[in-house]
Amino acid sequence: MAELLLEVFSEDIPARMQVKAADDLRRLVTAALAEAGLDHEGARAFATPRRLALSVSGLPAYQPDRREEKRGPRVGANAKAVKGFLDSLGPGMSLEDCEIREDKKGPRYIAILNRPGRPSPELIAEIVPAIIARFPWPKSMRWGAGDFRWVRPLRSILCVFDGETVPFEVAGLKSGHTTQGHRFMAPKTIGVSRLDDYEPALKAANVMLDHDERAQAIGNGARNLAFAQGLELIEDDDLIAENAGLVEWPVTLAGRFDEAFLALPPEVIVTALKAHQKCFALHDRKRSCRFGGAAALANSYILVADIEAEDGGRRIVAGNNRVIAARLADARFFFDSDRKRPLADMAKALETVRFHQKLGSMADKTNRVAALAGGIAELIDADREKAISAAKLAKADLVSGMVGEFPELQGVMGRYYALEQGIDEQICDAMAEHYRPQGVYDALPTSRIAKAVAMADKLDTLIGFWAIEETPTGSRDPYALRRAAIGIIRIIVDGGLRLHLGALIAQHQTRFAPELARDGLACDRLACDRLARNLLSFFAERLKAYLRDKGARHDLVDAVLAADRHDDPVSILRKVEALDAFLKTDDGLNLLAGVKRAGNILRIEEKKHGAIHNDMPDRSLFAEEPEIALGAAMDHVAIQSGAAIAKEEFHAGLASIATLRKAIDRFFDAVMVNVDDEAIRINRLRLLNRIREVTVAIADFAKIEG
Repeated sequence: MAELLLEVFSEDIPARMQVKAADDLRRLVTAALAEAGLDHEGARAFATPRRLALSVSGLPAYQPDRREEKRGPRVGANAKAVKGFLDSLGPGMSLEDCEIREDKKGPRYIAILNRPGRPSPELIAEIVPAIIARFPWPKSMRWGAGDFRWVRPLRSILCVFDGETVPFEVAGLKSGHTTQGHRFMAPKTIGVSRLDDYEPALKAANVMLDHDERAQAIGNGARNLAFAQGLELIEDDDLIAENAGLVEWPVTLAGRFDEAFLALPPEVIVTALKAHQKCFALHDRKRSCRFGGAAALANSYILVADIEAEDGGRRIVAGNNRVIAARLADARFFFDSDRKRPLADMAKALETVRFHQKLGSMADKTNRVAALAGGIAELIDADREKAISAAKLAKADLVSGMVGEFPELQGVMGRYYALEQGIDEQICDAMAEHYRPQGVYDALPTSRIAKAVAMADKLDTLIGFWAIEETPTGSRDPYALRRAAIGIIRIIVDGGLRLHLGALIAQHQTRFAPELARDGLACDRLACDRLARNLLSFFAERLKAYLRDKGARHDLVDAVLAADRHDDPVSILRKVEALDAFLKTDDGLNLLAGVKRAGNILRIEEKKHGAIHNDMPDRSLFAEEPEIALGAAMDHVAIQSGAAIAKEEFHAGLASIATLRKAIDRFFDAVMVNVDDEAIRINRLRLLNRIREVTVAIADFAKIEG
């Protein structure tokens, strides 16, 4: 068995694209090899700023012989169709070489092709250039005279199979068996024949091939440098990963800035270091933060260089110190300027900031959010007036100089300015937290006031874009509407808040009457109903994904959502939990079988006769003791389980329904539903429908697997 070693060497690949690109290369190449009949034992992909690399082990030297069948035209088809089929088979083929087989449309020609296996290098020489030519970069560029595109200009391609070069050409570059080491420290050409040579040769040439190894080196180096100064690294996995994508040979260095800059809010300093210079901030546990919090920042930082400088990195650090000092000086200027301006004036200036061409200004959005936040605050027992005040000021800092320079600080700076202007601290905190959560794992708003404002902001965005029919399609979601919906669900479910999304949507969508107008007609009930229905379905899909990520069984989530208005996420979660526990018992499993049987009979009969049997059964038509007993049990359970479910005691409701198990089993053992007497048959179908109605108060049992 042999190994394929592939490296595509280029100018610097953006850090954010590297890990996925390496995985794409592995996926595409191994899939193409498998399609060609070249199975493999293992594959490892690598990425550095200047190269994508792949090792595929356990490959055969030759493709296995293959037998293929190719369907041709029907017997008696016109000559043109027959000729086209034979031409596609290759030279020398005739109808005498084909079999005739019968299918639904009659006899058809079938060609049997025996394909001899080809040497693996021949196939690789076809597969690799095709993949490189269509590689799925998020963004790519064209350079030179041709139409070939790559993320950055290509410099060389290494392709070796079983120690020998696989010859091909891409964009004027011929494949070879050489690569290059570090751009500055070891730029000489390196010859390699397999991964066991390639990886150590690169390390000797100051290139760490593995992204995770570089990330670990950066994290450990930064922590050690911080410890040596008596400081503590502010951990940031994203920043470590980004730096690992910027360097091939990470070298951590410590820098400093003027202590006077510590008068800035710590978020400003951390953002300036991270966003602009990719540097790590440090905590000084021996000092307290003047803005509150457990520890102050130190006026030191950690940077990651891509070279072991002869002077130990002194010039690199000095250059970074100058750039960071300039950044922080700009930040101090914006901070001082912004503090001279009342937040109310900033909020008024939002009238000049467009939220969306069809949805008005940011001031329009703020007014809508304030009204909705007040309503939500009342529903979740939060201070209504404080929620309204926070919503009116939450986006004021968008027009500040600081947020203009550091967009990552929106909300955060508004809080600082509001505190300095004597605004209630709860309102200030809600202003800072109303963007939360911005991701699946992001922190949630802490106070109920902040939760009300955060939900109102996201729900207003969702309703607005649904009103103008700019909703997510496929993978496209330019306004992050899926993230907004998940954010609302997380705030509600994780906070145990009881909110009916349908009622909130119905109430708030009236504020979008002009946007809901269609073809010159004013917003009508049909448009509003359609918006609410579609948006609730969107929430249901997001809730389904959220609950599955939390470990809920997908079929139970589907079953509950199919029977629920799905506008109270907490209720849905409790039903799923109760149903999961119930189906782990013998009574639950046996009842499930009985309910499914009843449902199947009903569906067949309803489809056959086009009638829904939802009337109450007539007791006088009960002819046999098991159906009399089931009818009586149904009367009792319907009352008992209905009362429990109304109080959201879903475990108790299911326990009550479980008492039907024996009566249902006896009914199916002794009673035939589809008898000749139509009145009795319909009456028994109505009895089965009662079983369906009782269980559907919690879930549609037909959607439960097993």
